[in-house]
Amino acid sequence: MRAEALALLLALAAPGTGATASADGDIRALIDVLATSPCRFQRNGSWYDGARAAAHLQRKYDYLRKRDQAGTPEQFIARAASRSSVSGQPYRVACPGQPEREAGAWFDDQLQALRRHRAGT
Repeated sequence: MRAEALALLLALAAPGTGATASADGDIRALIDVLATSPCRFQRNGSWYDGARAAAHLQRKYDYLRKRDQAGTPEQFIARAASRSSVSGQPYRVACPGQPEREAGAWFDDQLQALRRHRAGT
């Protein structure tokens, strides 16, 4: 319990981190879900495996955190995980046995699943 309290204090005290420890944990969990999934991620017309896509999204998240622009998982999804900040094109996700879809909707579903799991439902 002591380590968790220390981590929370450090997260809240760190400059440029508008996300609470809970929000940061949820965002990192979303990135990890992609990294460990068998899904492919399309960015600017090219497909990447989950691990490579997750690394890209982690860089975007780090950038947004420094500017206090990803304080919630919903902000992360809207500002980093939904579309290219360079081209404006929506990202897409293709998972085995499922239709290809826009990444924003995929991440929204993952966030809801994470919250349901946490609530025990």
